[in-house]
Amino acid sequence: MSAYLIVDVTEIRDERTYAAYRSQVANGIEQAGGRYLARGGAIEVLEGDWQPRRIVVVRFDSPAAARAWWTSTEYADLKRMRMASTRTNMIVVDGVPAAGVT
Repeated sequence: MSAYLIVDVTEIRDERTYAAYRSQVANGIEQAGGRYLARGGAIEVLEGDWQPRRIVVVRFDSPAAARAWWTSTEYADLKRMRMASTRTNMIVVDGVPAAGVT
């Protein structure tokens, strides 16, 4: 079952470091089987009072694949870079099973 990593970047504290992070992270995500579905871009709030600043959505083949990428030694240095330069909320959520799969 697919899984979606959803990141809400609530604050960017160091634009330069975060720009360096963004320029390096995509390759590792792709190597781990992830695929960006949204990466920044315009946000329109339709309901509620949530005011996200930057949203990132990445599709992985499974929740385990998303967690494996997030905890990998390959991502560790970049994770520290992201955590030092931003404040984020991050979740992984199960996707909908494919048709005919129960």
